[in-house]
Amino acid sequence: MEEAQKVLASALEAENGRYAELLLHDGPLRQSLIGLRQGTELAAHNSPPAASMYVITGGVDIVGAEADSLDEGDMKILTHVRHGVFAREDSVFLLTTVTGIVERESHDERKSEEQGSH
Repeated sequence: MEEAQKVLASALEAENGRYAELLLHDGPLRQSLIGLRQGTELAAHNSPPAASMYVITGGVDIVGAEADSLDEGDMKILTHVRHGVFAREDSVFLLTTVTGIVERESHDERKSEEQGSH
């Protein structure tokens, strides 16, 4: 993925060893590509209401109460506990988050519209 290569190159050049690019933002849904240089750590933080991580390249460790190791091609739902991320090697991952709860339930609305049209 060309975009992942660009994100990693930016992370390697960054003083802090990391770079993030927002790919998608639709209401509460966000998808970001995050690049980390080997040895870089994202400090412990709280999880949003829902999140997943897909490692595109490299390998990272999730640190905290529910530690785990992820390698290229691995995907994990992030739990609702504080956690950090440590890059064991130069890495890029896709982070998908739901940052809030939408007041209007679009699926329920669509279902109601479909039922009304029959």
